[in-house]
Amino acid sequence: MKISLDKIKFFILDALFPKFCLNCKSEGKYLCEDCLSLLDILENSYCLCEKPFRLPAAGKCKKCQNKKLNGLYFALYYQNNLVKKIIQRFKYEPFARELSNDLASLIITHLSLLNKTFDFGDFVLVPIPLYKKKLKWRGYNQAEELAKELSKSLKIPLLKDSLDRTKETLPQIELATEARKNNIKGAFSIKRSELLQKRKVLLVDDVYTTGATMEECARVLKESGAKEVWGIVVARD
Repeated sequence: MKISLDKIKFFILDALFPKFCLNCKSEGKYLCEDCLSLLDILENSYCLCEKPFRLPAAGKCKKCQNKKLNGLYFALYYQNNLVKKIIQRFKYEPFARELSNDLASLIITHLSLLNKTFDFGDFVLVPIPLYKKKLKWRGYNQAEELAKELSKSLKIPLLKDSLDRTKETLPQIELATEARKNNIKGAFSIKRSELLQKRKVLLVDDVYTTGATMEECARVLKESGAKEVWGIVVARD
């Protein structure tokens, strides 16, 4: 039986650097099956408001109709300590890039729990890009890693280079709501707009906080020809 080089590489890495569950510390995975079962994955859709309303279907309530995003899919609330710990390990040192698979599976589970049969045939996945300096520091774009996994599961195309981050901004987490909007304004541009014409976009990121980043991306995407832009994240703050 032929063993692939990737399997050999991962076997050696696991032997040298074993993984431990971020919650219970058991060896084998960053998120073991028992601890995964502790996460309360949402079975409903909610609007984009600061205090979101539960909706019968994904979209927006009357109060948030002015938003550029058409709606938001999120699997969990970020206030959960385990959720926060997993996402922070995915984004900050020591980096656990492999968590992209576990985190994407949470989104897929959320979609499967919604009372709707999804047809993503007209959609494309677009990850929110990082500025080149931060990309170099981390070594990968966490949104793109999630988008790769979602592309495999949902069987829809990934346009990883269609949206570009052209301006270095302050970390959004350090800013108040209005300052976040000003900070992110004009930070994105479109490359190859012909790929977006009349397409429905699933805009991918890890966490949705005030929505300022996604709103700015949605504005740029729609101005470049996208028909709809829906946010899709692991968790919402």
